[in-house]
Amino acid sequence: MSQIEAVFVKGVIGSDPILEDGKPQIAFFGRSNVGKSSVINSLVQRRDLVKTSSTPGRTQQLNFFLINRSLYFVDVPGYGYAKLPKEVREKIRGHILWYITGAPRPRCSVLIVDAKVGPTAYDIETIELFRQHGHVVIVVANKADKVSSTAREAQGEKIRSALGISDFVWYSTRTKEGRDSLLRTLLELARH
Repeated sequence: MSQIEAVFVKGVIGSDPILEDGKPQIAFFGRSNVGKSSVINSLVQRRDLVKTSSTPGRTQQLNFFLINRSLYFVDVPGYGYAKLPKEVREKIRGHILWYITGAPRPRCSVLIVDAKVGPTAYDIETIELFRQHGHVVIVVANKADKVSSTAREAQGEKIRSALGISDFVWYSTRTKEGRDSLLRTLLELARH
């Protein structure tokens, strides 16, 4: 695929004109430390666009990245990280809920789960919220390179069953598995 143009625009907490500017939003959700930032970086083939951290819970706002001057990738704060202070966790949770349930809705919500660990209770709660609020959802099983080929069928069934889905994308930022097909799908969804 051709080079993707990507630039950080701003971080948002609460209402902001960027939410209403008419450009489609592709939002990336997932628990802290599942690799959301790394997935976005690999999609745009940049190592440093989205700041990655070994400390979960660093992202505490909606970070908007303009892609090809026509749509936004939105890095949503990670959920479920227990070591953050309770009031910070609740604030982040409230912010995520506000974004999921508000308007305008993202054109597509990408739920990133750990391919090896499988969906957590937080992932299941999040996909239920997406369903309740009519989101178009793509599930991405990140870190697929950590699941052996012999374990894939059983692990894939576990992911489908837990989330009540028929399909998902195996993804690896290390091997680039799933990158081209996911990017193609997201760009296509943003056009319609």
